[in-house]
Amino acid sequence: MAYQSKPATADTPIHRLIADRWSPYSISEKPLSVSEIASLFEAARWAPSSFNEQPWRYVYAETGNPNRAKLDALLVEGNAWAKGAGLLIVSFSRKTFTYNGKENRHALHDLGAASYSLCLQAASMGLVTHQMAGFAADKANAALGVPQDYVPGSMIAVGYPGDLKTLAPELKKRDDAPRSRNAVKTFAFDGTWKL
Repeated sequence: MAYQSKPATADTPIHRLIADRWSPYSISEKPLSVSEIASLFEAARWAPSSFNEQPWRYVYAETGNPNRAKLDALLVEGNAWAKGAGLLIVSFSRKTFTYNGKENRHALHDLGAASYSLCLQAASMGLVTHQMAGFAADKANAALGVPQDYVPGSMIAVGYPGDLKTLAPELKKRDDAPRSRNAVKTFAFDGTWKL
C-alpha cells in the first residue's frame, strides 16, 4: 500500500497546507537534494523570534552522509524506524540572549516556530516530516559538538512519502489510525480561563 494522505477534519476552515501536514512513520530513504534542504532551512530562517534573536540551530545529515551515524545513534529504540528517513535533523535553541547574556525564556517557543515553518515548507514541497522527542537529548550536545549554551529541542525525520508495506505492523497501525485533536474549546478561552 502506498503512502496515504490524511487531511485534518477541521471544525472551521484552515489553510490546506496546515490540514494536509501530518507526521507519518512511512518515510522514504530517498535522499533530498541540496536545494530542497536549503529551502527547508530558509523557511526556518524566517520564523518570528523574540528580539529577532533567532536562537534556533540545526544539525542535520542526509542519507549517505558520513556524519549520519551520529544522528542515528541518538534515536531511542522506539524511533529506530527514522534511521531510514532521507534526512535527520536535531534542533537546538540557545538558552541566553546574545546581546546581554540573560536567559531567553522564549527560546524554545521560537525554536518551535522555526521548526514548524520548516515542516510546513516540507509539506509544500511534497515531503513529509515527523518530529520526535524520543532521542538521547542528554547526549546530543556532546555527540554533535554543540556548545552547552544550547538545549536540544526535537529530532525531525524528513523525506519523501514512504510505502506503508515497509513499516512494522505496530507503526503501520499508527499510520492507519485516524487523526485527532482536542476541541478548540478545551484550550482557547475568551477573556478568562475556563475548565
